[in-house]
Amino acid sequence: MLPFVPHGDEEELAEPALAPREAETLRHIAAGCTYSQAARRMGVSLHTIDTYLRRVRLKFGITSKAELTRLAVALGL
Repeated sequence: MLPFVPHGDEEELAEPALAPREAETLRHIAAGCTYSQAARRMGVSLHTIDTYLRRVRLKFGITSKAELTRLAVALGL
């Protein structure tokens, strides 16, 4: 049986969702790519990579590149 969750609290329990391009960017960074390499592989600008990663950092409260890598591993990327 599932535990009772009061209405309205579901959002607090759910992990933030990654957009497909955010996940792809995170996958490249976790694989050891530089931001420039990730941009080239994805066919986007370095500014776009920065934007994707800024969004990921804000969603998950991440402050370092190491934490980005840990997140990618935890999410199975």
